[in-house]
Amino acid sequence: MPWTKVLVDKTEFERTLGKDGLRGRTYKQALLEAQDQLLATDGRVYLIGEGIDDPGGVFGSTLGLAKKYGPDRVMDMPISENGMTGVTLGSAICGMRPILIHMRMDFLPMGMDMLVNHAAKWHYMTGGRLNAPLVIRSIIGKGWGSAAQHSQALHGLFLSVAGLKIAVPATPYDAKGLLISASRDGNPVLFCEHRWLYDFNGYVPEEQYSVEFGKAVVRRPGKDITIVAVSLMVYEAIKAAQELEKLGIDAEIVDPRTIKPLDMDTILSSVAKTGRLLIADCGPATGGFASETAARVAEKGFQYLKTRVGIIGLPDCPTPASPVLEKAFYPDSADIVRLAREMTGK
Repeated sequence: MPWTKVLVDKTEFERTLGKDGLRGRTYKQALLEAQDQLLATDGRVYLIGEGIDDPGGVFGSTLGLAKKYGPDRVMDMPISENGMTGVTLGSAICGMRPILIHMRMDFLPMGMDMLVNHAAKWHYMTGGRLNAPLVIRSIIGKGWGSAAQHSQALHGLFLSVAGLKIAVPATPYDAKGLLISASRDGNPVLFCEHRWLYDFNGYVPEEQYSVEFGKAVVRRPGKDITIVAVSLMVYEAIKAAQELEKLGIDAEIVDPRTIKPLDMDTILSSVAKTGRLLIADCGPATGGFASETAARVAEKGFQYLKTRVGIIGLPDCPTPASPVLEKAFYPDSADIVRLAREMTGK
């Protein structure tokens, strides 16, 4: 399937596009198209968020939708995250399918009570009589001196919340398909998008389609080490694999696509083949997706491991504003290469 391969080189993508007649879109265009199609085909869907009807359109991902569908379907909201999460939750319980958009994940904790204590619990507490089909788009990302309060990746923080699903699409194809699946799911979904992915190109069909939650994809087959990478780190892992190949190390890259539910079968199958596991996340290494996945592999696949599990994530430090410190703070392909060489002894 063409969309299982992530192309990190623009020239390679354009060559593939012309060769195979594939339709390409950027990540933000894929998000925009998904929402446009959902609004057009389902009258229960509406978008709400701070500044989503501004000329920038949430970095281009909602551009033109307010004009096309009007203020009753695409609406700005006041700076009251907890209150507005409650409003959207109430409308979801009453049959609507809201998509609540946070331009920065840093402000998602302001709606924590509604999201954790209410949205994630209603289906269970009512014995299945009520659903809460609420999608929360939340953007993470580094750069521009965004620093400690405008660049956090908090997806791992919500892993322990029963009743909440979490999607972390890396490609334009998955961004569209998972967003459509999230809106149709019937449960609250936290949809995490890395800002640096917004201009990445990829294969995106024009029609509506769904990507199943809980189904990982192997982006690159290999036999020496398994690299489980999330969001932007998928691309860093592929760049690292290209360097590792020159050293005689064949890396297999697994993209979970959703971290809750998590496809442990695919991860364990890969680790059973390679005997080594490196997890690369764009969130904190402590108490996050990487450490949770490492614990699960230690519990269910310890017999496969030839060496310790490697973890790459953010350090236990607030994000710095200085470009020099940012460079040291955020891991990249070079960090993956170094750790993979250590783990394979090459």
